[in-house]
Amino acid sequence: MKSNLNINMHGHVKIFDVDTGEILVDKPNKIHAENMSRCIATALSNKDYFTLYEMHFGNDGTIIDAQGNLTYREPKVTFANDDLYNDKFFKNIDTLDSDNTDTSANKIDIAYTDGNAFTDIIITCTLNYDEPMQSDSNFNLAGVDQNTTDGTTDGNFVFDELGLKSKSADGRNQGLLLSHVVFHPVQKSANRKIQILYTIKVRTNYTAS
Repeated sequence: MKSNLNINMHGHVKIFDVDTGEILVDKPNKIHAENMSRCIATALSNKDYFTLYEMHFGNDGTIIDAQGNLTYREPKVTFANDDLYNDKFFKNIDTLDSDNTDTSANKIDIAYTDGNAFTDIIITCTLNYDEPMQSDSNFNLAGVDQNTTDGTTDGNFVFDELGLKSKSADGRNQGLLLSHVVFHPVQKSANRKIQILYTIKVRTNYTAS
């Protein structure tokens, strides 16, 4: 008889206004099975890369027609080279990386209790009042209509999709997409501080065969 270890992962995203406490998004996300399996195996092999590294923000996860009807696109978690529909901005969440300039507001925590067969990975990411900025190298202005507030004014940004990416040997913004979630557009204005709590629950169990 042999036993198999089954790994189940599911995630949840909560976005809220830090000052008012208003919850802007509260929904589950999709995990990219292929890319996540590769990262787990590589991390267990004690490699330097493929760990959780960046949170990415996009603005093309929804479609609004002429009548104002909103359609949500399907999360992109099928192919190894998947990416956000329109990846516009990212923040480093690795507390050991020099690119992360505020490790108290952008970080990864682990929640585990002895005896449980599950562990929570809790990713915190914060958009401060002046983020994103036009001068920020993490912000891609390519193809942006300069007459909109789509990141063209410091602190103003509309986003409707999020994804977690791994660390890559090729540098920043080059990692694998590990998860993706699409939601109603969120307005990040310059007078608003927004925080994202992105939780991935990792659960294991044995089956005998």
